[in-house]
Amino acid sequence: MSKIYVTGLGPGAADQMTIKAKHVLEHCHVIIGYTVYIDLIRDEFPDKIYLSTPMRKEADRCRMAFEEAARGQDVAMVCSGDAGIYGMAGLICEIGKDYPDIGIEVVPGITAASGGAAVLGAPLMHDFAVISLSDLLTPWEKIERRLEAAAEADFVICLYNPSSRKRADYLQKACDIVLKYKKENTVCGIVRNIGREGENCEILSLKNLREKKVDMFTTVFIGNSATMELNGRMVTPRGYRDV
Repeated sequence: MSKIYVTGLGPGAADQMTIKAKHVLEHCHVIIGYTVYIDLIRDEFPDKIYLSTPMRKEADRCRMAFEEAARGQDVAMVCSGDAGIYGMAGLICEIGKDYPDIGIEVVPGITAASGGAAVLGAPLMHDFAVISLSDLLTPWEKIERRLEAAAEADFVICLYNPSSRKRADYLQKACDIVLKYKKENTVCGIVRNIGREGENCEILSLKNLREKKVDMFTTVFIGNSATMELNGRMVTPRGYRDV
């Protein structure tokens, strides 16, 4: 039986791809994904057949994968980070009900939350919430409620998709919500181009984060009430020293 491997590539650098993901890409003759993610691996696996669709054609991309698998080929459906965290795993499983003879395996990868946390230090050592600010698939009103709940509960908050050309003020709007429950001097961090050329990070206060210009390649970390900056690192203590 042919199989689709929904494969997370990690942040982008070859050495941050899991060994299993690399084995899958070596094994599969056909690799399908969004153009940006295909470009991350094309040079390393030059002898593959690459198929892609533009942004917002995710369902077409998944059906393409099933059609290729139906021809008897194992297929790698690739996405950045982890395939099961804002990736393609869910949609593949949904569409897969129409292709019961095709196997599905999800191959995890390093998501932006863990990759960015490693760059900053240790901001996710305690309970945290991951929230995407993109309202393409989720109404902004629901995103607002999630921000309110996470901030009031004093979670560390990791924000994906914090801004774009059409959503230039969304990080500012999110910070305004969070500032109702967290202090202005709450330690925050941003990481851009995690695991890729031009990677950079900054630790700053929640007040200053509100005015920061970011983009879709940036991951934002908002600390909890105990998060601190230690020797240039963003650290959320777990409390081991108090046990």
